[in-house]
Amino acid sequence: MSEATAPRRPTGAQAVRRALDVLHCFHDNGPDLSASDLARRLALPVSTAHRLARTLLDAGFLEQDFRTARYRLGPAVTELGRLSYHQRGLHLAAPELTDLAERTGVTADLALRSGPHAVIVAGGSVTPKVGLRRPLHSTALGKVLLAWARPGEGGPSSLPPLFAFTERTIVEPAALEAELTRVRTAGHARNDGESAHGVRTLAVPVLDRTGHARFALALRATPELITDDRTDWFLSRARGCARALEILLLPPGDRSHS
Repeated sequence: MSEATAPRRPTGAQAVRRALDVLHCFHDNGPDLSASDLARRLALPVSTAHRLARTLLDAGFLEQDFRTARYRLGPAVTELGRLSYHQRGLHLAAPELTDLAERTGVTADLALRSGPHAVIVAGGSVTPKVGLRRPLHSTALGKVLLAWARPGEGGPSSLPPLFAFTERTIVEPAALEAELTRVRTAGHARNDGESAHGVRTLAVPVLDRTGHARFALALRATPELITDDRTDWFLSRARGCARALEILLLPPGDRSHS
């Protein structure tokens, strides 16, 4: 094999990126994945996917069911996730969200942004059977995180093509920009059947002193529970909880109400 035709080994940065891509394959909370599954999802040779998985296995970021040779997230991910959870103070948010859910009779969630997704980090939707990532463009949580985006996070133009989950989903960038203007003016976001039929969500930001959303707080139920004439009632309670979370989750110098 000549030098010109020999396959190039990935650079250090490329190898890290590929390893991270392997970990991201487990975001959908689906079944364990084989090396062939990883190769198909990442458009890589099976041998490359196998080598990446073995490296992550040795480092504890994956573990393997040796009966099936399939992989799942490993203890190192669990450890880092728990450390991040406590370093962000998210364990302090759970009682506030539980209280909010009990007082309103609907589901309360807290999310932060990760690229084109809102990641639910605390609240009633955090269950073993439900994925924690939600697209920004089709959710009230995501609209809040876009409307009050932090520096460097990017606006609608930074998102991949907008996918339609229902006939109500906003899929045109210009329409999304207009929606975010309405969100900023109103001080809250609304999802009325845009991500799933029969679901209505109201969301408000947890703002820092620079006016950017560190988190988004949402109340989710059906239109029969979150009715139009009770919207202000739900929003007042969501905003009260957001102010409490600002104190719990942000350093004093970062709080907008300090």
